[in-house]
Amino acid sequence: MSKIILFDGDCNFCDQSVQFIMKRDPKQKFKFASLQSEAGIRLVKECKIPEDVDSLVYIDDSNWYIQSSAALRISKHLKGIWKLGVVLLIVPKPWRDAVYQVVARNRYTWFGKKESCRLPTKEERSRFLE
Repeated sequence: MSKIILFDGDCNFCDQSVQFIMKRDPKQKFKFASLQSEAGIRLVKECKIPEDVDSLVYIDDSNWYIQSSAALRISKHLKGIWKLGVVLLIVPKPWRDAVYQVVARNRYTWFGKKESCRLPTKEERSRFLE
């Protein structure tokens, strides 16, 4: 299994995060699927990820990560200064996740909820799982 990012397909912030990652992943290491998609639902079951997870999931081979651990491990593979985000893994997980959860709880209020998903461009389509 390659590097896969599962995201909340209803969330504007999550969608913008996917766009951000794609722009900084020129080697196209990451594949994407929304948690609500058939591929997302299948991967959650296959990887034995808790079904109540409703935001960012990072699957790297046979390992999976959620919340701040997912975001920081993803940053390690991005071009530019964003690679340095991985250094924040030294911060205790409960502290990192507390900050992550504040954003996650408020993401619809702060960034809105989507009525429909943006369709990927022809070039982006190959990066999304079906």
